[in-house]
Amino acid sequence: MQPQRQPTTLQELVTKYLAAAGAYGKAAAIASLGGERAEIERMLSACDEDYQISRFLHFRNAGEDGYNINGFPQTHLVIDSEIQSIL
Repeated sequence: MQPQRQPTTLQELVTKYLAAAGAYGKAAAIASLGGERAEIERMLSACDEDYQISRFLHFRNAGEDGYNINGFPQTHLVIDSEIQSIL
């Protein structure tokens, strides 16, 4: 089995999120997005810093070994369907 390629664009991130969560508004494990931990942390941190994107992203920490998103441990991601307006 090949390693899962990490998302490199916002559209790819949303596509991978939908595959993992099943629908907008549901929590998906950040680990399910694939790719190297450092690259996922970098990409999600950059999205979190961009107001046009971050208003549609909601991070959660389920208390497990989280990803470092802008200095905070996070394990899950929820994306609002309204993100489609900027894709």
